[in-house]
Amino acid sequence: MSRNVVDSRLMQAAITEGAAGLAAGDGGPFGAVIVREGRVVARGHNQVIGLNDPTAHAEVQAIRAACRALNTFDLSGCEIYATCEPCPMCFAAIHWARLDRVHFGASRQDAAAAGFDDEAIYEVLAGRREPSFKVLPGVDAEACRHLMRQWHTRDDRIPY
Repeated sequence: MSRNVVDSRLMQAAITEGAAGLAAGDGGPFGAVIVREGRVVARGHNQVIGLNDPTAHAEVQAIRAACRALNTFDLSGCEIYATCEPCPMCFAAIHWARLDRVHFGASRQDAAAAGFDDEAIYEVLAGRREPSFKVLPGVDAEACRHLMRQWHTRDDRIPY
């Protein structure tokens, strides 16, 4: 089976997951699947409305499910298929989960046309605009650094 046929089959699984979320009224039109060695190991769809959780994006839900299913926080060797280009939060979650590849269908411009506009976040990250909230750094910084030093010197720490 060609890579394009496999990619299409796996993207169809993500599309099916997104459609299920829409039908349930859980949130936006987004679905994702995590794949290892060509087999779907976890699925997720947008559940922002259903869970009243702004972080319950399809990619994050799929990552959480994959970590539970595989009993690990490290998803190296896995890929994600998402119906839309990951937003900055999901991109960061994919990075931290150490997924090997990201496949997506619709672009962030397509999402903006449907009313999901992440452009303000991209502008903040690029330094072209200020965030919509106040940022107050340095509160009890030394005590916070002390926690980090404690973790760093532990013999039993598990780096991630």
